[in-house]
Amino acid sequence: MMLLQVDPASHVPPFEQVRAQIEALCERGELEPGHRLPTVRRLADDLGLAVNTVARAYRELEQAGVVETRGRHGTFVAMRGADVEREGRVAAVAFARRARELGLGAEQALVLVREALLG
Repeated sequence: MMLLQVDPASHVPPFEQVRAQIEALCERGELEPGHRLPTVRRLADDLGLAVNTVARAYRELEQAGVVETRGRHGTFVAMRGADVEREGRVAAVAFARRARELGLGAEQALVLVREALLG
């Protein structure tokens, strides 16, 4: 559950308050990659804001690579930096394990990876 607050007396526009708070939660790891954010409409209702205000915050977060929208499935915290590297490492270890199980040599496995990556 996200706990966001908007200060109507602040000189900072409400969409920026929402954007900054969500980004901070992501950076601190309180919202982990893959976490589904509330719908724009639900968050707007919860915060007493216009739907367009929250939509703008989500758009700016998406443009910055903090979140990703998956159509009707919703908006999710995106993987960034260390998260991407960690997931890549997990995938590499799984591939290496499977390649050994299949009896592939290191050079043969690397050729297959290069072909897969380069098309």
